[in-house]
Amino acid sequence: MKINDELVVKIEKFSNLGYGIAKTDGLVIFVENACPGDKVKIKITKLNKSYANAKIIEIIEASIHRIEPFCAMQRVCGACQLQFIDYDYQLELKREIVSDAMKSIGGIDIEIPLPIASPDIKSYRHKIQYPISETKVSKRILAGYYKPQSHEIVNIKHCPIQPEICDKVIDFIRNKALDYGISGYNEKKHSGDLRHVVLRISAMNGDILVTLVVNTTKTFDRLNNFAKAIFEEFEKVTGVCINYNSQKTNVILGRKTECIVGKDYIEEKLIDKIFKIGANTFFQVNPQSAENIFAYVKNYIKTNYKKPTVLDAYAGISTFGICSADVSEKVVTIEENPESCKKAEESLIINKVNNVEIHSGDAAEFFKKEKRKFDVSIIDPPRKGCTKESLDEVLRLTKGEIIYVSCNPATLARDLKYLCEKGCCVKSIQPFDMFCHTYHIENVAIIRI
Repeated sequence: MKINDELVVKIEKFSNLGYGIAKTDGLVIFVENACPGDKVKIKITKLNKSYANAKIIEIIEASIHRIEPFCAMQRVCGACQLQFIDYDYQLELKREIVSDAMKSIGGIDIEIPLPIASPDIKSYRHKIQYPISETKVSKRILAGYYKPQSHEIVNIKHCPIQPEICDKVIDFIRNKALDYGISGYNEKKHSGDLRHVVLRISAMNGDILVTLVVNTTKTFDRLNNFAKAIFEEFEKVTGVCINYNSQKTNVILGRKTECIVGKDYIEEKLIDKIFKIGANTFFQVNPQSAENIFAYVKNYIKTNYKKPTVLDAYAGISTFGICSADVSEKVVTIEENPESCKKAEESLIINKVNNVEIHSGDAAEFFKKEKRKFDVSIIDPPRKGCTKESLDEVLRLTKGEIIYVSCNPATLARDLKYLCEKGCCVKSIQPFDMFCHTYHIENVAIIRI
């Protein structure tokens, strides 16, 4: 077999990165936009000793789960890898992704239930991060997601997985930036003004916080005037911020953010609590699915403990801690982002919560210094998961159970394996579909010490 060879294969399984898997002569082939059950003619695009990559030339026999994507841009935009698969089967494939990761990486043979479905599968995404560039000749602004495996921007005019108002705000920015002398970013040359546009939209009231990420260290009059124009154009835009990122990096947001006009936050409601979300604070992209997760964790604590002490680590704006406060005796949260801690403190006042203690700093360093023991520890680390040292400290600080919230089945499985080696028992794992039409899946694992 060689590159550009064509052959007919049957798609047998689904990979953890959203590719269909076929096998021929002992070689594993990963096929783009393929669904288990498809019989397809493919062309080999990459070849290694142990596997190959391929793309579909022709669908000979479609899987019963293959559907027409509701977005015309699905095949060229990298955001919704699974939109050509019916939603119920998407959930089954994600269940299999979690189950396979637990067995192959974690050595954990546990029954994984179907993910809790997202309440909405369209207009669900309430955080938008569009990279910005411009065309070479006309200098027309481009805004959208990257094509798969590239840094080429797909200029998206309409995206059905986000609220419709987002299209209008982005289109205004795209069409009016040049009027204010704002250029698009050239990644190769590290030149131009506008690198990204980040929108946060409240599912509670539709308010929008706009953040312009710019390739500079301080603002200037043209940029300020552009920010004010965006604010004045849309009633639902309640604030426009500037984030400064002049580094040669793939990281979207720089460390410094300045509010130019309006408020530097939106408010969101989860269960019965109101939270302030800022430009530089972490918050889930799908608020309704997030609410299912917070309710699940709160109900678990309420059902299994009587007014416990709770540790909320990697806390963000302390959503788990504040949501669980009224079924807990005491909650202690730790978060390294100062802005997140500030917003959490403000949310405590809004919700009249007085039994949550918020700490700003590195979680690993906090663990080492902390002497108190907690009945329950909630950990919600980034995709890379936890270090062994951090897991050791959480074990030291926890008397009852660890509730591990993860957006990455692979690192979750790795960390659960380590905890099991330390004598813990994985009681349950419940997936939640936070990221509809993608291969990403959120999980809540309950670990008995």
